[in-house]
Amino acid sequence: MKTLTIDNTNMLSILGSDDPIEIDLGLRETIRGVGLSILTIGLGLAKIKSEQLFLELNFRNITSYIEDLAKSTKNDRGNVFNWLKIGETYLKYREELEKISFTGSDGPSKLPYLERALTRGEKKEVFDNLMNMTLRKFKAYAKSCDEKSVEDAASWEIRGNILYIKGQRAIIINRNLGKKTINMLKGAVRIACRALERKSTVVAVHLRTNREANIFKARARRVRERIQNANDRRAGT
Repeated sequence: MKTLTIDNTNMLSILGSDDPIEIDLGLRETIRGVGLSILTIGLGLAKIKSEQLFLELNFRNITSYIEDLAKSTKNDRGNVFNWLKIGETYLKYREELEKISFTGSDGPSKLPYLERALTRGEKKEVFDNLMNMTLRKFKAYAKSCDEKSVEDAASWEIRGNILYIKGQRAIIINRNLGKKTINMLKGAVRIACRALERKSTVVAVHLRTNREANIFKARARRVRERIQNANDRRAGT
């Protein structure tokens, strides 16, 4: 893990460690107030979770680890889970956050609301507001994006690898599946969404090659037109 451009030098060096005991001790000391930084605490927790280091510390899952951490440092478990969310959000949007020079002094408590705002807000506007708004205002802004999405969003859309239906996140396609698989899944999702939009029906046909698919599509279009024309004539009688 390369050095992060945020505060608390001692904790950052610990985050680069592969020793779960060292990371754990660093977290506990930091939480107790030794160079307190919510962002660095969050990053430490995110590393404990993503690399499953809690197993080496004799905890069955991240929840039991956080409960013990909260108890030993006399913190509310909700606060610790929130710090974890801060760390995970920072790592997920790290490239964008580094571009705007976001640091631990810019209000890391706003990070748990970032993804919520990005689901519907314009990207540049969201990151500008993240830097310039207070926690209270940014939280309200993220909520307003939710309200806008329900009222104004298209019935469905694909943004990146995420499908939204009426502003709600419905499907996330794993980026590690490979370009061919991702494109095929996106194509299937688009067809299904168009069918939902038109209140129509989708029939899946599995073909072995692209050549077979091209031949089938051409013939299927002609068959569909004949069926629909016949139905239209019957409806008109």
